[in-house]
Amino acid sequence: MHIMSNESAQAVTLALTGASGAPYGLRLLQMLLHAGKRVYLMMSEAAQIVLPLEADISLPTEQSEQQRFLQNRFQADEQQLHLLGLKEWTSPVASGLGAPKSMIICPCSTGTLSAIATGASTNLIQRAADVAIKESNQLILVPRETPLSAIHLGHMLTLSRLGVTILPASPGFYHQPKGIDDLIDFVVARILSQLGVDQSLIAPWGDS
Repeated sequence: MHIMSNESAQAVTLALTGASGAPYGLRLLQMLLHAGKRVYLMMSEAAQIVLPLEADISLPTEQSEQQRFLQNRFQADEQQLHLLGLKEWTSPVASGLGAPKSMIICPCSTGTLSAIATGASTNLIQRAADVAIKESNQLILVPRETPLSAIHLGHMLTLSRLGVTILPASPGFYHQPKGIDDLIDFVVARILSQLGVDQSLIAPWGDS
């Protein structure tokens, strides 16, 4: 059973795919929940392979157990954090009538980028992104790939022209990061700013 809010601004869709950069997605999830957002979460099969490599997280096999694991880890209840399977075609994110007004894919693999740019919609992540585009909702993609080929750049240009925000996981250094966590927070802060979510991870430019 999926619980929807009458205030769509309080719900967001977040997907993690198989690109390197799982710590960005996990930190973003933590901050969205901390901000009181209701999160519809999806993880590709590749993302679940990357998690133990980059974040030392091994998810249980069953989706219901994964849901409980994530709720416990991020201190969220089932009212706030919904883990969706990639074949849940009846979930709110699959329809323009029920989807949240903002969606983020962090990290976004170049394979997912390609599928979205061509309208493939072969799984729920791709379908949710397709819904965001067709409904003129906010869609933020956070690619983490280097170097970028002409294929990648072409897909980014296609999506940018459709109003999609391409926000590469490219941390800055002017805030004098002391460690990896600071670099992660830089990117997450930029995403939160795009979403209009107040954040205190990084001070605004010009502030000491």
